[in-house]
Amino acid sequence: MNGAISQREEKDELIILKGAVESAGEAFVTIDENHKIVFYNRAAEITFGYPSEEVMGQDLNKILGPTCPENHDQAVQRYIKAREPKLIGHASELTASRKNGETFPALISFSVAHVQDRLFFTAIVRDLTERKAIEEKVRRAEQLAALGQVVAEVTHEIKNPLMMIGGFARQLIKQADREEDLKKLNIITKEVSRLEALLKELNDLYLHRALSLEEVDINELLRETCALTEQSYKNKGLTVVKDLMPAPALVKGDRGRLQQVFLNLVKNSIEAMEEKGTLLIRSLLSEDKIEVTIADTGPGIPEEDIDKVLTPFFTTKSQGTGLGLPVSKKIVEEHQGGSFFLTSRKGQGTEVKITMPVFASEKDNAS
Repeated sequence: MNGAISQREEKDELIILKGAVESAGEAFVTIDENHKIVFYNRAAEITFGYPSEEVMGQDLNKILGPTCPENHDQAVQRYIKAREPKLIGHASELTASRKNGETFPALISFSVAHVQDRLFFTAIVRDLTERKAIEEKVRRAEQLAALGQVVAEVTHEIKNPLMMIGGFARQLIKQADREEDLKKLNIITKEVSRLEALLKELNDLYLHRALSLEEVDINELLRETCALTEQSYKNKGLTVVKDLMPAPALVKGDRGRLQQVFLNLVKNSIEAMEEKGTLLIRSLLSEDKIEVTIADTGPGIPEEDIDKVLTPFFTTKSQGTGLGLPVSKKIVEEHQGGSFFLTSRKGQGTEVKITMPVFASEKDNAS
């Protein structure tokens, strides 16, 4: 009787253990001495992208992929023969692969179990993609904080002398008689204005400034942007297509800084296009988000430069600072729930898509 109870209890424990492992957040993959997969939980299906029926009974190499350590099966056989553990009992970081070919950082720990004179090897795999992304975000935040301090100090040292130079140059312009002197003074004032704009963009990019949040109608901002840039696109003979949602597109945002983003993006598009180009400015409601698209039919950006244009100081313009797009992306992403996506193909134009949560007032929330 006691033996029967013991067997039943043992069976219950195994069921409980299997259920716990099956619902665990980490991927569990167990192989036998022949390197065949004998256990593969739901998290493993999600992590590697292979359904259980595709891998059970298959060689482990099916899911390891080319980026994992080579000769894993030889290492298993070596342990079986000599009991020499190298990875067993330790956690290692490596790059693993999914079924679709995507690679991801993983933390893998190995263990071995002896069951009825047979050996079973289990790998517990934790996908580190999210953790690595957070670590990278923290690292970048630390870098930005350090750069911000440098920018603040440099701006302080340059701004006042620059204002004096510009002020004196503008005074001299009024007194200049010779055309050559006037030409040189105009160059000085133009360059001073350019440097002042550069200092402002550096401050926007590297110094933290609290957002002044209020209810903002994105459609209204886009119409204002079109009005402010109207002369520029008319001078080039460009076609502007405004496709704005009929109802107000309300978000919670910093009106001034969002206006800065839209102006920068529209000016970029205008500058990128030759005559007869088309500029699309669209807003629409997508689920619970306002989606804004600003697209042009300009020359586009080469594939190798797509990621670079969102990094500071990289520009495809002869007179650009390379700060406009990074600043715009930063402003949008500083808004809670805001996202900024740029896509482009050489010869087919560039599109920027911005999404922000729909504004919900306290009255709306209460109802």
